[in-house]
Amino acid sequence: MTALRAQRSGSLAGGISVPGDKSISHRALMLGAEAVGETNITGLLEGEDVLATATAMRALGANVERLDDGRWQVHGLGVGGLAEPSAVLDMGNSGTAARLLIGLLATHPFSATLSGDASLSARPMERVMAPLRQMGAQFTARDGGRLPLTVTGATDPLPLEYELPVASAQVKSAVLLAGLNAPGETSVIEPLPTRDHTEHMLRHFGAEVDVEDTDRGRRITLTGQPELTGCDVNVPGDISSAAFPMVAALITPGSEIALTGVGVNPLRTGLLDTLLEMGGQIEMTNRRDGGGEPMADLKVSSSELQGVVVPASRAPSMIDEYPILAVAAACAAGVSHFHGLKELRVKESDRLGAIARGLAASGVEVEETEDSLTVHGLGGPAPGGCDIATQFDHRIAMAFLVLGLASEQPVNIDDGAAIDTSFPGFVELMNSLGGDIEAA
Repeated sequence: MTALRAQRSGSLAGGISVPGDKSISHRALMLGAEAVGETNITGLLEGEDVLATATAMRALGANVERLDDGRWQVHGLGVGGLAEPSAVLDMGNSGTAARLLIGLLATHPFSATLSGDASLSARPMERVMAPLRQMGAQFTARDGGRLPLTVTGATDPLPLEYELPVASAQVKSAVLLAGLNAPGETSVIEPLPTRDHTEHMLRHFGAEVDVEDTDRGRRITLTGQPELTGCDVNVPGDISSAAFPMVAALITPGSEIALTGVGVNPLRTGLLDTLLEMGGQIEMTNRRDGGGEPMADLKVSSSELQGVVVPASRAPSMIDEYPILAVAAACAAGVSHFHGLKELRVKESDRLGAIARGLAASGVEVEETEDSLTVHGLGGPAPGGCDIATQFDHRIAMAFLVLGLASEQPVNIDDGAAIDTSFPGFVELMNSLGGDIEAA
């Protein structure tokens, strides 16, 4: 265990780049393995979650290597060309990697077993397995569809039209990836738009993907059995990681920081929209395209934030950012209400419960329901002076370290090891801006 302490710092200043987008990194490795020829990836997140995906793709027959210049190169096998692995595929802590890979494997005619750490092994996979059974895949798993899990892919896969019961980019992506090796058209209908990195990247590799709005929701249709072609992928900085230094600068008086090359996909920028509504001074410049994904530079200055109401409809575009948004709300003036948060109950931890308990321990009044959170902002620093149990959840760990940088008394977290799953070098980066985080 790596206990850490964050204490009140002076103003934050400087220019930084955050690690590559985790969601895009996973997909680049998987689609590179399904493509014909060579894929070169720049900016790949080298956190534990993505490295687990790289190891899994090697085990499935793809040639995946890191070059001396920092690029990653994948020599793919073509659609349907993955090979049966000789050992269990250990997905570590990554629910995204596990669910997407289950989809990819569901239409390959062999068996593979996936495992994960204690946190991942407690997360439900049935929501992914249900549609994939309709395509011909078979599963053996622990109660509730939990890992370790064995998937036996369909010998003769069936195309599918699947209407998502709840908005989930992971389930959508799993079905579309399964549809790659199925004949005909595979369609997913989602009730609310979710992050569309899979659609963008499928097109980038040469697949035909159509999107249309219908009276049932957004319909995404993939034409199966395409020939994907290896290509260059430039992974933008992860906006979910950028969220932590952004909020730290907003709530720490006198701060001004710049972040370069951050992904600003419109279906991922719910946090930016919300912080702007709260009065956050965030300037977006140098908008550009990074291999099918929009990116920009951000300038963030300390601000007097106000409480806000965030509707449930915005949750899919910022579901990973609620821990750090709650920290911003704690330091804002007035009350904030967040709705549509049930999905947080089945993240790396019961993330909604962890946020509420952590804020209360820090001296912030909160009210929690099964699907919502109300934060009574203090209009300034939280009292702090508490110990936070992170439950090996990287976003809970980082969020409360940020709170500690702007609190009256230090905030301690019991274990910072999970941070490396998504944001290697987080402590060093925050301290380079003027933060004060150290071993407890």
